Amino acid sequence: MKIQILGTGCAKCKKLAETAETAAKELGLDYELVKVTEIGDILDFGVMATPGLAIDGKVLSAGKVPTVEQVRALLQGARDGR
Repeated sequence: MKIQILGTGCAKCKKLAETAETAAKELGLDYELVKVTEIGDILDFGVMATPGLAIDGKVLSAGKVPTVEQVRALLQGARDGR
């Protein structure tokens, strides 16, 4: 599973990366965490407000930092094909 953090490196982007990593570890996922920091690449995802969270290229959250519980639910849904 590829977890992509979309943001330029601001405090919220770093927090989202930490949150996503915590949630993925709690679920015991085999994952790769990628930080997408170039504005053009972020816009290619259709994200206008950072931070953004994408799983395997699909944006699941943008413009906020979800809680660990919320990210865990998103990761479970992506893993289970929901």
